[in-house]
Amino acid sequence: MKMDINRFEVRLAESDEDVTAAQRLRYKVFVEEMGASASEAEKATRLECDEFDPYFEHLLLIDKQAGGDPLDKVCGVYRLMRGSTAREGIGFYGASEYDLSKLENLDRETLELGRSCVSEEHRGGLGMHMLWNGLGDYVSEHNIGVMFGVASFHSADPAPIAEALANLYHNHLAPPELRVKAKADSYAEMNTMPADQINKRRALQLTPSLIKAYLRLGGFVGEGAYVDHDFNTVDVCLIMDTQKMTEKYRAFYGRKRG
Repeated sequence: MKMDINRFEVRLAESDEDVTAAQRLRYKVFVEEMGASASEAEKATRLECDEFDPYFEHLLLIDKQAGGDPLDKVCGVYRLMRGSTAREGIGFYGASEYDLSKLENLDRETLELGRSCVSEEHRGGLGMHMLWNGLGDYVSEHNIGVMFGVASFHSADPAPIAEALANLYHNHLAPPELRVKAKADSYAEMNTMPADQINKRRALQLTPSLIKAYLRLGGFVGEGAYVDHDFNTVDVCLIMDTQKMTEKYRAFYGRKRG
């Protein structure tokens, strides 16, 4: 499908209506498509929201040609929180799933990524690329040293994805100084089979595209997966040290659009 780049805009949310539009898209993707649980208030408003939203910045992909409800113009979102902001406010969202003390105590600026999604009609191409371009500008502007966030397998059962989790453990485990660990209350072991028994092709087929994209950018995973029954997912914590990224992707994230 050919897409007109001039049709889209990427920017941070500037108003309550912008944030509401992001929450509407999140409801469509996470609740209606993926089966996440929702409160009665969320069902009534068709908005996926939580107490962290006021503390995050919201990066938006906007379809300027979308008709109908103005809330439907937002077709891609990322939630962003810098470590300096987390320390002054509510803290990191991911701390509910992982012990993030190793990241919280770094002397470099960190950035938590979350609630990433793109509407179904804009997936698999330009939309995500444009969001990542916007993210790259943000990383450069704020001198981010480490990016991280939980990313999901779309099932709350670790058993069918055991080979994918084992592949992440054996081949993409974060170095000790960045290796956060899933909390015990919903911990799922990733090291469930020896490395030489993994069919890497099958493991990658089981791995969501967003996780594979982070790995291509030089990302690592924390120790242990976290079973999130509310969101019907198995989560892994992706961590990216921007100083250790390959030159190709460091250039991608660091460049400024003219």
